Amino acid sequence: MMMLEKKNRKNQFRFKVLNVVPDVFQPVDLVAEKFIDCKGNRSKMGEFKVHRVRFFDYMPSAIRAMAFNRRSERLAVARADGAVEIFNFSDNYFQEKVIPGQDSRAVEALCWVDQRLFSAGLNGEITEYDLENLRPRCTMAAFGGPIWTISSNNRGTMLALGCEDGTVKMFEVLEERVQFQRNFDRQKGRIISLSWHPSGTLIAAGMMDMIRVFDAETGHATHRLLVERGVGASKSREVVVWSVAFLSDHTIVSGDSAGKVQIWDGVTGTLLRTHLVTKWDVLALSVSQDQSSLVAGTSEGTVIQFQLISSTVGQQDKEWVRTRTFKNHSHDVRALAHTETAVVSGGMDTQLVVRPLLDKVEKNTQESSLRKIVFPHRSLVCCAKKAGLLLFQFPEHLELWRLGESEGHGKPGDSLTVKTKPEKLIQLKRKGEDHICCSALSPCGGWMAYSTVSSVRLYRLQYNNNNIGITKVSRLPKDLCSVHQLCFSSDSSRLFASSSHSSVIVVALNQQECTYLHTLKPKSSSRQPVHLLFASEDGKWLATANTDCEIHIYNLDKLKLHCTVPVYSSYPTAIAIHPLTSNLVVVHADQQIFEYSLEQKEYTEWSRKLQKLGLHSLWLERDTPVTHITFNPRNPAHIILHDMFMFCIIDQSLPLPEAKTLLYNQMTLRSVPEPERIRHSHAFKICKNFQHLLCVRLLEDHSLVVVERPLLDIMSQLPAPVRQKKFAT
Repeated sequence: MMMLEKKNRKNQFRFKVLNVVPDVFQPVDLVAEKFIDCKGNRSKMGEFKVHRVRFFDYMPSAIRAMAFNRRSERLAVARADGAVEIFNFSDNYFQEKVIPGQDSRAVEALCWVDQRLFSAGLNGEITEYDLENLRPRCTMAAFGGPIWTISSNNRGTMLALGCEDGTVKMFEVLEERVQFQRNFDRQKGRIISLSWHPSGTLIAAGMMDMIRVFDAETGHATHRLLVERGVGASKSREVVVWSVAFLSDHTIVSGDSAGKVQIWDGVTGTLLRTHLVTKWDVLALSVSQDQSSLVAGTSEGTVIQFQLISSTVGQQDKEWVRTRTFKNHSHDVRALAHTETAVVSGGMDTQLVVRPLLDKVEKNTQESSLRKIVFPHRSLVCCAKKAGLLLFQFPEHLELWRLGESEGHGKPGDSLTVKTKPEKLIQLKRKGEDHICCSALSPCGGWMAYSTVSSVRLYRLQYNNNNIGITKVSRLPKDLCSVHQLCFSSDSSRLFASSSHSSVIVVALNQQECTYLHTLKPKSSSRQPVHLLFASEDGKWLATANTDCEIHIYNLDKLKLHCTVPVYSSYPTAIAIHPLTSNLVVVHADQQIFEYSLEQKEYTEWSRKLQKLGLHSLWLERDTPVTHITFNPRNPAHIILHDMFMFCIIDQSLPLPEAKTLLYNQMTLRSVPEPERIRHSHAFKICKNFQHLLCVRLLEDHSLVVVERPLLDIMSQLPAPVRQKKFAT
C-alpha cells in the first residue's frame, strides 16, 4: 500500500493510498489503482507511505559561457553564480566535476589550454582552476577593468583578454602560472569578443560598431571593419559585436546586436555577405573543427546553422549558406560549442542542450537523440531516515524540513487529509563568499554539516517538542578544512569527509565535540577527488568512488583499506552497500549495473549473470544517470534506484528481461491472462509517474520520500524572454 504526500500550488498537502506488489510495479497514479503480481495476487512487498515533496525550490543558474576541449572531450560550463561544471562527453555526458561559485566571481568567458582551464569575468580577474581539488588554483588581476572575453592560440602558449578599457592584454602561459606580457594598441571602446587566427599571427576583436584585426607580434591594428547599424529606430543605437570567429582562409565571421551574421574578407577588410537572422541579438558563434559549419545563438532562443557549400549544383566556389534553425531554448542562447557530431547550447533558461547533427550521426541511435541536461548529476537532498527530516542544499544556504503526517486511514485510491503539515525547521545561511559544495545530515537528525572550498562547519541539533536548538561545533580537527563530500555513519557516531588525493578523513562525534580518528588512503596514486561516499548500515564498511573510476572499500573496524573493486571504464554515478549481504551495488554513467561481494572480493553470481545476458537496450538508452541506490529491508532481493525521470525496483529473485522482452511492461501485465503474465514478468519494475526527481529515499518506518522539482515551476521563475511566440505569427 502506498500513500502520497503532495503539495499543490495552494500549499495544501494530501496523501494518496495505492497498492504495490513485487512482480508488477505500477506507476503511481492519482486515481484508484489495483496492483497485481504475475499470478494475480496481492502484494508481498508490504505497505509504503510515500511523501511526495515539491517544496524544494531548487533553481539552477543561467549558463553564461562554455568551452569544449576536443582532445579530452570535456565541456566546461560556467553559470551565472560563478560555478563551473565539467561534463565528460565520452562517458554519456556525465557531469563529472563541479567547482562551486563565489559571490565575487562572475565568469564571463572560459578557455581550455591543453588540460588547464581558465576563466575571466567582469571582476577584472583571470582565474585558473584546480581540477583535482575543485577550487580556483590562482587568480590574477588584469588591470584593465571588467574582462569580457578570453581566448588562447592553438599552441596554448598565449592568452588574449578583451578588456573594458579598450585594450587587448596578452598573457604568457607558463607551467605553473600565467604572466602578463604586453598590451595591444588601446582602442576607444571596450573589447567584447576575440578570436585568434589558427596560425597565431593575427587576432580579430569585436567592439562597438567595428571589428579590429591586430598583429599578434607587434600589437598594432592592421584593419578596421565597420559594422552596419540596424534600420529604422535601431539605426541610432551602437552595434555590439558579441562574437567573432577567425577562420584559416582569413574569413572573419561576426555576430552582432543588430541580428546579423556577417562574413568578412580578413585580408582586404571587405564585407562579403550579410545574413539577417533575427530582429534581436546574435550572442554567440561557434565553428566546427573542419571549419565547414558554424552555428549562431540568438536572444530569441534559436540556434542557426550555416554550412560552407556550393549554392548551385556544379559550382566550384563555396559560400556560407544558412541551412538549419534549431529552437530548443525559451530564452537567450548565451553560449555555444560545435562538436564533431552535435551542437551544444546554453543560456538563460539554465538548460544544457545537446542537439545531434543528423548528417554526422547514425539515425535512430542513442547518439541521434536530443539531450537536455537540467539538474546536477549529484544529490542536493539529504535525508535523516530515522527522524523523518530532509536537508536541502542551496548555494547560499541550507534548509531543514520535517515531513508531514497523515491520518493513515483509507482504501487504495483515496486522498487523505494531512494531520501535520511539512514544516521548515531551520534556514542556515553560509558564512563567507564561497558557495556550499556539499552537505550532510545524520540519520538520527542530530548532526548537520556543510563545506565550502575554504572551510567545514558542523552543527549539533537538539529537538524539544516544537522547539529546535542548533549549536555550532567551534573546534574542528585541523585536517577537516575543506572537503568534497560528507557522510555520517548509520549510528551518527562518525563523520566521513573526502579530502585531497582520494583520501577520507574519519572524525568521531560525541555530544557537542568531534575528534580526529584517522585518514583513510587508497594504495593508488590517484589525485582525483572522491565524488561518492557510502557508509554501510552495520558500521563496518565505507565505500568511496573517485573520478578516476576507482572504487575503494575500507574496513572501519580496522581503519584500513579492505579492497579495490576492479576498475570499469565508465564513471560510477551511485554506490550502496546492502545492509544484510554486504554486497556493493554500483551503477555507472553508461547505465551498467554491477554487484560486488565485499566478503568474497569478487562479483556476485547475479552480477555475472546480468553482464552475460546484458541489460535491456531501453535501459541503456536512458539519458540521465542513476543518482541514488537503496534497499528494502523487508525484502532483501529488492534494489531501489532512481534517475531524473523514473525510479525502479530491481527484484533479484525474478528473471532478467531479455532483449525482446517489453521493459516497461506493467500495463501489459494487467491486461493479459495469468499464463501470459508469468511469461512476461521480469526483475525490472519501473515507475515513471514521478518526474524530475531530485531524491527518492526509504525511511526507517518503511515510508518512501520522493522529492520532485517540476520544470514548469523552474520556467515560471525565469525572466520573460525578449520575444514570445504567439499564435499564427
